[in-house]
Amino acid sequence: MLRDNANDLLAFLAVAKERSFTKAAGKLGVSQSALSHTVRALEARLGLRLLTRTTRSVSPTEAGQRLISTVGPSFADIEVALAALSELRDRPAGNIRINAVDHALELVLRPVLKTFLPKYPDISIEVCCDYTFVDIAAQGFDAGVRLGEAVADGMIATRIGPDMRMLVVGSPAYFAGRERPVTPRCLPNHLCNNLRLPTHGGLYAWEFEKDDETLNVRVSGQVIYNGAYQLLDAALDGFGLSFIPDDMAAPYIASGQLQVVLEDWCPWHPGYHLYYPNRRQASPAFALLVEALRYRVD
Repeated sequence: MLRDNANDLLAFLAVAKERSFTKAAGKLGVSQSALSHTVRALEARLGLRLLTRTTRSVSPTEAGQRLISTVGPSFADIEVALAALSELRDRPAGNIRINAVDHALELVLRPVLKTFLPKYPDISIEVCCDYTFVDIAAQGFDAGVRLGEAVADGMIATRIGPDMRMLVVGSPAYFAGRERPVTPRCLPNHLCNNLRLPTHGGLYAWEFEKDDETLNVRVSGQVIYNGAYQLLDAALDGFGLSFIPDDMAAPYIASGQLQVVLEDWCPWHPGYHLYYPNRRQASPAFALLVEALRYRVD
């Protein structure tokens, strides 16, 4: 039974991960019709519908989701074990998939990859940039990158960046003729550029802290984006105030293009961490990347 189902299970997991027969077929190197036939044959043997198919999307049924949760990690462990065999080769090899926000890519991942990838030509890195707090194991990622305080329980976390904080900034043109906010409670009186968080479908509440007082402020304005660099542009364009990472704002503050308000309300947070499931043995390629990314205080 297992021998008959193994390849079919891999086909099903690929479709479930991609949420598309077309994309999964491309990844597996088979035709869409052959892949559809394989999954239907698996469903027939199990006597269960595993996927809900519409003209626009594919999603797991309750039975399909249970199968993903049960066998998905086992196949992932097999892939890790096979990848670990690369240590028997002269050079480490393999593909590593990482989920991260765009700012983490630019701040910590990209500088390391510039020196890491030329040293290990048989290792490939795929980075998916979004603000969704995905289940990295279920979505087929080897690791994710988030601020230390946002790392999910049960994950191994390795610090890969310095402490950071968010700053409220605006352009001189925006502040002209306006009273500057002196506390976060003043922000509803200002135009503020919002960040959309896909995971919850809502807008990010700006987080402040001072003298043991914590405030989460819902702001509003004319602009909503889903990335930090777009919020930087919105502030530079004079659309209103943006809440962005300090390192991103720093050069524009130094040049006078942006000005900071409420700085005493902007606390420092643990920097970016690489997090990943607690598997028994990481592949040599992944272990090398973790070590290369590890944050070290000079």
